[in-house]
Amino acid sequence: MRVLIQLRPSPDVVAAVADPSVTATTADVSDGLPGVVLDHSFTPVAVPRPVPANGGDPLSLNQALTFSLAAEDASVLVRGEISDDELSTRLALLPGLRSDIVGVHADPVIESSLTCGGDAPVGDWHDVERLLRVPELQAEGLNGSGVSLAIVDTGINTAHVTQHIGHGLTLDARNSWNPSGVTGLPGQFRVDHGTMCAFDALIAAPGASLIDIPVLLSRRPGGSAMDGLLSDAVAAFAHLRTVLDAQPAATRSLVVSNSWGSFSPRWDFPVGHPGNYSDNAAHPFNLIISSLEQAGADVLFAAGNCGRECRDSRCAYPDRPIGGGNSHPRALSIGGVDTGGERVGYSSQGPGRLTLRKPDICSYTHFSGSKAFGDGEPDSGTSAACPVTAGLVAAIRTRWPAAQLPPAQLRALLRRTADDRGSVGFDYDYGYGVVDVSGILTSLRRRDLRVA
Repeated sequence: MRVLIQLRPSPDVVAAVADPSVTATTADVSDGLPGVVLDHSFTPVAVPRPVPANGGDPLSLNQALTFSLAAEDASVLVRGEISDDELSTRLALLPGLRSDIVGVHADPVIESSLTCGGDAPVGDWHDVERLLRVPELQAEGLNGSGVSLAIVDTGINTAHVTQHIGHGLTLDARNSWNPSGVTGLPGQFRVDHGTMCAFDALIAAPGASLIDIPVLLSRRPGGSAMDGLLSDAVAAFAHLRTVLDAQPAATRSLVVSNSWGSFSPRWDFPVGHPGNYSDNAAHPFNLIISSLEQAGADVLFAAGNCGRECRDSRCAYPDRPIGGGNSHPRALSIGGVDTGGERVGYSSQGPGRLTLRKPDICSYTHFSGSKAFGDGEPDSGTSAACPVTAGLVAAIRTRWPAAQLPPAQLRALLRRTADDRGSVGFDYDYGYGVVDVSGILTSLRRRDLRVA
């Protein structure tokens, strides 16, 4: 089983790993661990320490937290593999053998959230443009210009996107990032799932600067071109933190779109195990999400395609399929509706695992758009709904950066203004409802008047 091993080496090693100008190696962090085959292709990642504002539980994400990357506070992740035959023995022995071992965590396979349905598209991307009131957004200058929008997926093919959307795009090649072992230049990857996500994000934010993060192209033994490892997402988010920190504090804006998740508990440690990912706020990836959000990023995840009416065949959770980062309290979990406003049958229902009230809201999917999978094939799944919403968030950030409207306040605004569907108030099918741009803009204008 592949695992992430959390260590607390000497402060000078921690400082080197946390310094973006230094490239530390696994050998710099550890000279070997008994029974673990360390992966020297993986660049170690610094994990910030959560610090509760009022002395509370540092592992609770539902409170005010700051995150410290100081050498005396942070820990370091390396990646390795433990034989399945020795897994339980090694997990019991490792903490006692080495005092610098903080924990051993699951590194589950992550896969893109594709649709399970064969239904024809419902409308096209111009319908989505209309529903999102894009002309009204652009009339107010809200087009995502100057906003960084990271597509964490299978990579983007910019030529395909520009051909089908009818205008150019801005690609931030300098801040794009590949996992170890993934070759290819930003914007020049094969047309696939990530290209669809980029197209869908640009519907509401044509001026955004796209950051290409092809984590789903990382391979595991026997894996496909559509799955990666959570450890590469950990490293990607650590990279995005350096991107965010380099932005001026007053205008800081970074939107992170994630149309993927972990479908099966067999790649994870059992619920209750300290290394578990799906239900464990202390897993390093869940902590890094909190750290990135606290620094000013808007993090969005697809809710997944494990809806009861039309489950994706990969869905192996017997219930509560929205777990890990997709259910994170500091991220927006996005369900799917068609352009008629009806929930699509494959959109995962809550409750979530880290936070019960998931999904947060729903957005549009199953429309004709990018043609990434061929003519006649819809942009579908909560995979499309997530970047559609990420583009809307980027459009809002054109005028209201994180310093003026912190991510938590923007999430609350999107929930509060959503068009309520299903039962009155929050429900596990639609969350708080379908995203409502008119309500969002009205609330933001009132907010500006109060501030003035």
